[in-house]
Amino acid sequence: MENTPNTPPNPLETAFDSAEDSPGFLLWQVSNVWQRRQRDALAPLELTHVQFVLLASLAYLSHSPEPVTQIGLSQHAQTDPMMTSQVLRTLEGKGLLERIPHPTDARAKSLKITNQGLELANRAVGVVEQMDRAFFAALGEDVGEFVGMVHRLLK
Repeated sequence: MENTPNTPPNPLETAFDSAEDSPGFLLWQVSNVWQRRQRDALAPLELTHVQFVLLASLAYLSHSPEPVTQIGLSQHAQTDPMMTSQVLRTLEGKGLLERIPHPTDARAKSLKITNQGLELANRAVGVVEQMDRAFFAALGEDVGEFVGMVHRLLK
């Protein structure tokens, strides 16, 4: 039967009785709520969530004796390399990191977090972890199981 202006379109052909039964749709909704709360929590620090992730990842990776490269940081954070480059330029402009000569590759640069960047990363991680505790509190004792399931999905 053809749709006319007075008849509703054919229903969406899906394997789910309800959108709320779709794990992908639920993950989309939860991740958007979580990201919005992270954004709100980080706003007073004048950091976007992706800026925080890259800055905190740089601080974390800087404990290794190996130089941190842009591609290594991008791989660690699972971020798009081009977007990572743009965000790093912003963080560098804020004085939170420096690009320095790579110790073994004259063509490459290493990333070095500044003292100001490390101080901000530490303040921000406290804010983010506090928000995470509040957000994931709804899971109660199941948080560990949830983390394990997310690890399985990442593999």
